[in-house]
Amino acid sequence: MDKIKVVFFHRKPVIGSFSVEYIFEDVRSRLSESIEPLKFVCNRVSTGFINRLYNVWECSYRQGDINHVTGDIHFVTLLMSKNKTVLTILDCVFMEKHTGIKRWILKTFWLDLPVRKSSIITAISEATKQEIVKYTNCNQEKIKVVPVAISEKFKRVDKNFNDSKPVIFHIGMAPNKNLIRLIEAIEGLNVHLSIVGKLNDEYISKLKSSNIDYSNAYGISDEEMLQKYIECDVMSFVSTYEGFGMPILEAQSTGRVVVTSDVSSMPEVGGKAAHYVDPLNVESIRSGILKVINDVDYRNDLITKGFENIKRYDPQNIANMYEEIYLKLFNNNSQ
Repeated sequence: MDKIKVVFFHRKPVIGSFSVEYIFEDVRSRLSESIEPLKFVCNRVSTGFINRLYNVWECSYRQGDINHVTGDIHFVTLLMSKNKTVLTILDCVFMEKHTGIKRWILKTFWLDLPVRKSSIITAISEATKQEIVKYTNCNQEKIKVVPVAISEKFKRVDKNFNDSKPVIFHIGMAPNKNLIRLIEAIEGLNVHLSIVGKLNDEYISKLKSSNIDYSNAYGISDEEMLQKYIECDVMSFVSTYEGFGMPILEAQSTGRVVVTSDVSSMPEVGGKAAHYVDPLNVESIRSGILKVINDVDYRNDLITKGFENIKRYDPQNIANMYEEIYLKLFNNNSQ
């Protein structure tokens, strides 16, 4: 039997945006010998009408037995064979961020038409699946939830909790990352805030006026990021919205307690191994952080449960889920 050619279609990367590429690089490395994984990267950045039109045309000539559009460039499905196409949708945050004609354009060319032009949709969380259904009225049976695997770089590294001055770790500067409320929540606490992401003047001013002891890094390597997890005592991931929430799992893999939000995909990802707070309520965030700092037994129980929770996101299991989708679609087309 000839190998099934599965072409993975990727956006042209831009600096600081490589998460999608890492996810599927790992998936490709774990597929069985019955699959021949091929990678196609768009030659033009996904900006402007002409570049995107070129990407649609270019991708239409690179189709395989199965086409997998891996996220962000959903619109390239428009000239692909529907019965061969799998589309991964990472989140629908753009629907909340935009209004008017821009929102209509995004809904039409990133959701409505790509969903119709794809045989199978994969979503990285149940929360994202429900958003797709809400915005497109897509049949739920067409959408398969395939979560994101944890990188094998993240392993257990035991650490004595710093009772005198715990290090709280925060990643990300986008508005949904909720840094301002986190700063307000820890004001007056004897903690150190470790931040990854380029701080703007507003954040720096807020940190200084709140008298927060903090450190900041950005543009760091994977190894440096791993070290940040190892050095911290508490992972704070109190976003107002997430399509998935990988830092929850990365912290749990390392053996760090997690405080995260009770909205969007975060309870689904964290399971019973995190402390949940209302991300819009500063006092809730503060209480959650104090709870995991002061209650040793509770904190250790969450850490132990974290090691169990991450088993749901084993890389080989995730690759197997994608391979099952490819085989099913290929066999359907062969009948």
